[in-house]
Amino acid sequence: MRFDLRRHATVPDAVLGLILAVLLSAGAATAPGLGPSSYAAIAVGCLALAVRRRAPTLVLLVTTACMLAYAVGADPAPPAAFPVMIAVYTAVRYGHRNAAAIGGLVFLAGSLAASLTADAAQPPKELVERTILLLGWFVAAGVGGTVSRHRQAYLEQAEQRAAEAERTREETALRRAGEERLRIARELHDSLTHSISVIKVQAGVAVHLARKRGEEVPGALLAIQEAGADAMRELRATLEVLRDSDDPAGNGLERVDDLVARVGAAGLPTTVTVTGSARALPAHVERAAYRIIQEALTNASRHAGPATATVTLAYGTRELTVQIDDDGVASPSDPPTPGNGLTGMRERVTALGGHLHAHPRPHGGFTVRAELPTEDLS
Repeated sequence: MRFDLRRHATVPDAVLGLILAVLLSAGAATAPGLGPSSYAAIAVGCLALAVRRRAPTLVLLVTTACMLAYAVGADPAPPAAFPVMIAVYTAVRYGHRNAAAIGGLVFLAGSLAASLTADAAQPPKELVERTILLLGWFVAAGVGGTVSRHRQAYLEQAEQRAAEAERTREETALRRAGEERLRIARELHDSLTHSISVIKVQAGVAVHLARKRGEEVPGALLAIQEAGADAMRELRATLEVLRDSDDPAGNGLERVDDLVARVGAAGLPTTVTVTGSARALPAHVERAAYRIIQEALTNASRHAGPATATVTLAYGTRELTVQIDDDGVASPSDPPTPGNGLTGMRERVTALGGHLHAHPRPHGGFTVRAELPTEDLS
């Protein structure tokens, strides 16, 4: 966010105006015949500078009128010109060059006319020289305002160019990421799709032949057939993610029952328990929960030996707790070596700002507990 001087410089400008008011009032005290109106003109003209960045033309008008009234009464043209020069600088700085030129000329002409009228004994040449000197100061103030304005415009352009360059880098990165996703999708399609299709077809043929012969189809063979079909569905969903950055539907907790049924058919009887008030959760939370359950049950099927498992879904006010327990062969004295599955689960949970606990149970078996926040992190 760019720092806005108009919004934050009121106090320094007020201090500047107060200092000028004090100095001019001290000078006015040495001039005879000045009444309260002169001191009021000094105060108003100088303190108006406090809002010079917010209302540059109005401050220029007020300061010029007040300082001109003071100069007419006391004839201190050079000191009275300082607040007006600051107002001129500010007006030019914020793009009001015509108003600045008019204000400066009005003050110079008025102070010159007042000096000629009030002090006829003073040589006109000295008055003209003094006015020319003041004119030079006003021109310098205008030049300073122009330089400051151009510098600010340059800085804004530099910021815009930097922001545009950043957007360009982001767009380039997104384009390259999209190209990489498409490349990975092609590789997966060309390699895994064929292999999984072969497994699925071969399992289907084996089931068909067994039934044709009147033989009982082995449960493992049916599990292979079902797992092959499920792998094809998930591969298609993954390819859709890679080809389109949007995540596919159907990878949430509504598939837990199907997953448990397949795991049970593969030899790991599993039950599901739901506590709390079940409700729809953000899609990324449901996908993470499903993947954690899937990975934990897969690990239990592979490593727990003859065992049973329990999946617990606890819906809290601000989080979903997913716990998978099995009563397999793992023990605190012989914990399993963490593999890619646990690493992947931990990465999913950490990405959501949650916590993962995975450890052997005291009386045998293994527990995976994931605490997933259900509110978006800001």
